[in-house]
Amino acid sequence: MTNILRVESSIKGEASVSRRLTDRITARLEAANPGAEVTLRDLSKGVPQIDGAWIGAVFTPAEARNADQAKIAAYSDTLLAEVKAADILVIALPVYNFGVPAPLKAWIDHLARKGETFTYTEAGPEGLLKGKRAIVALSSDGTKIGSEIDFASGYIRHMLGFFGITDVEFVAADQMVFNPGAAMKLAEAQIDALAA
Repeated sequence: MTNILRVESSIKGEASVSRRLTDRITARLEAANPGAEVTLRDLSKGVPQIDGAWIGAVFTPAEARNADQAKIAAYSDTLLAEVKAADILVIALPVYNFGVPAPLKAWIDHLARKGETFTYTEAGPEGLLKGKRAIVALSSDGTKIGSEIDFASGYIRHMLGFFGITDVEFVAADQMVFNPGAAMKLAEAQIDALAA
């Protein structure tokens, strides 16, 4: 059975372009993988920022955590377990101010745990989440994907790769402000051409 983790991060709710794209991507994957299990992680209502208490919690062995540490670690561990269980990640990436939304950045921060998603070797860092696929649905008003002002797609690709997820595809409805109909049509064609 295929496990799909769908990660939403737009603050626009049902009006979100990236959510429309992830709807279509997820439907395509489900049609191609009957019985697929889809887990939704909606970050739009906020994700706790990592801080000193978080570091103390997640790097303390579970049996030695106090009650506060256990509560902090439980949330972070849940996010981590969802990613580890997934075969395919479908990630909504609306571009805000040329970068990733704050909740999506916070989600990545929760995942960036030495010994869980990456390790350091004599040859350098090594990702521990190998064998997964990620499809990233990027939407933007004015930023063109891959341009010099796009600080979102490169960051997401780098962090996924750092975690060992190197099979990363982007579907882009970018520069929507100039021609929204054409941008959506192109994105939908990209989705239809995805290997399911």
